[in-house]
Parts: sequence; structure tokens; C-alpha cells
Amino acid sequence: MIAASTWAFQACNDNNDAVKNANEANEEKQDSSSMNKDTVASATSTTPVNEDDSKFMVEAASGGMMEVQLGQLAQEKAKSQRVKDFGSMMVRDHSKANDELKSLAATKNVTLPATPGDKQQKHINDLSKKTGSDFDKAYMNMMVDDHKDDIDAFEKCANKGTDADVKSWASKTLPVLRTHLDSAKAVQAIVKK
Repeated sequence: MIAASTWAFQACNDNNDAVKNANEANEEKQDSSSMNKDTVASATSTTPVNEDDSKFMVEAASGGMMEVQLGQLAQEKAKSQRVKDFGSMMVRDHSKANDELKSLAATKNVTLPATPGDKQQKHINDLSKKTGSDFDKAYMNMMVDDHKDDIDAFEKCANKGTDADVKSWASKTLPVLRTHLDSAKAVQAIVKK
């Protein structure tokens, strides 16, 4: 077990994608849990959620961190006050959701990434190079697309997830994401003019 943990730690250090590293850590926990399911020790430890639920949690965490960082960028770089205000809402709402997800992950023995994954970091890097009206348009377009994808993923988890607590968190977060999408579309229409 110690050798496997050491190997996993070294493997994680060889790869910088936080999402991939978190998913690999969760897979190892699931493998370890299934190998030890008949032992007394496993009865006292937390059994991790299934792979689909843990991957959803990892992606949600990475996306949530991206939303916060992009919201902070919007507050700094946007030309439009509406975009700045939208960014402020992203920081507030996604920070709250991220904190709730961290607490849930701790109770479910799920490893979450400490930083956004490569895909999310690319969005942050790309938008950090823009300013003013260019930033406003690119950011709001990305927010509309991203929230559509988020809603799809959260609906899938809320309807088909296997862990009741993870499903509940996804269901509870959906109305906020829908509000964000509606707001993003409204602001997008203004900055396109």
C-alpha cells in the first residue's frame, strides 16, 4: 500500500494536469477500497464515491476555480461595468459552490485538484492576454458556452449520479448556474453591440 502511494505521488509529480492527477488519485482509492472491501479496516474508512461521481466532482472543482479566476480577471480587465459586475457575481457564487464542494469531497474521500486543469488554465491564459472590449466579448462568449456545458454536466449528475449527497449538491447548484447563463446571455448581447 505504501509503495503504491509513493508510486502514485511520483506519477502525479510527472504530470502537471491537476484534473488528471486528482482523477488518478481517486481511481487508486477506488481500487484500494475494492481490494480491501472484506477487511475490517475498510469498515471504518470512508468508501469513495464511484468513478463517474468523483470525475464529476473533479471537473466541477476545476471549472469552479476557473470561474473564480476569470471573474477576478473580469473585475480588472473589462471595459463594461456590466461585465465587471458579472465577474463579481462569478467570484461570489463560485467561491461559495467551491467551498461546499470541498466539504463534500472531504466527507466522501474524494481528491479534488488544487488548481484548474490544463483545459481550464488555457482559458484563463487566453483571456488574461485580452483587455477592454476584446476581453468583454471573449469573456462573455466563453461564459455562455461554459455555463451551457456546466448545466448539462450538473443535470446529468443530478439525474443519473449514484451518490445521494453528490446528486443533491448538483441539484442545489443548478438554479445558480441557470441564473448565470441567463445573465451571461444578457450581458453578451450588450457587449456585442
